[in-house]
Amino acid sequence: MRAVVMKELIGELLGTFVLVLFGCGSVAVAVLFGEYGSIFQVGAVWGMGVTLAIYLTRHLSCAHLNPAVTIAMAVSRRMSFRSVPKYLAAQLAGAFLAGLTVYLLFSPSIAAYESAHGVVRGTAESVQTARMFGEFYHNPSSIAVVSMPLAMGAEAFGTFLLCLLIFALTEGCNVGRPSSTVAPVFIGAAVTSIICLIAPLTQAGLNPARDFGPRLVAWIMGWGNAAFPDSSGGFFFVYILSPVAGGIVAALFFLHILEPAMKRTSAPCRCKKGEA
Repeated sequence: MRAVVMKELIGELLGTFVLVLFGCGSVAVAVLFGEYGSIFQVGAVWGMGVTLAIYLTRHLSCAHLNPAVTIAMAVSRRMSFRSVPKYLAAQLAGAFLAGLTVYLLFSPSIAAYESAHGVVRGTAESVQTARMFGEFYHNPSSIAVVSMPLAMGAEAFGTFLLCLLIFALTEGCNVGRPSSTVAPVFIGAAVTSIICLIAPLTQAGLNPARDFGPRLVAWIMGWGNAAFPDSSGGFFFVYILSPVAGGIVAALFFLHILEPAMKRTSAPCRCKKGEA
């Protein structure tokens, strides 16, 4: 039993580390060096990171790599609630280590960027570099006007889509699902697509560990209150609570509506040739 637990912890920690390393690394490269000139490019790197992380670790754990997905799986009875705390702890540790790695890799470049642009770390203006680690729905690089309720809705909806697509792409009741060999590719594509939709509003967190782990690194490394700038609790409500809520709704929707519909015997298709 201890060996199984250790294997699952290693899988979730390592997978989340890889996912966040590639994802936050792509954001850092975009901010510091002006590379990745579009949301699609950054989103594609995130999607590839998700795909590679799943392939790397799915033989070790369930490769959730996201607290919202883990809780959704527990709510939908795909895993025991007793396993949830260890999965969440491993995911947070992996995300923190990935954020720390990104900081160590780019620390000299961050300092040079701050010096060149007159950014004082820890001030409100330093959000433009802190966003390499955590997300900010008051995105300084976006012209989008986003209130906290809208940001919460966007994060919940994006995570709902992600979890629903994970269920649909992996559950046996969906006869149209891809094979398990290529399912991680489609999950990565889903992440990229959702980022392209949501990122202009909230930077598309969709994953509480992905946000909190690197954000904690930024807080420790001198950004201080700039890493948690919303005094009304927006960080918690937008990037922690909302993704979890979206995942729970997706789990209940799949469990009580979509899965029974997929299992129900389908009526023969009555479309005539040439009709949609």
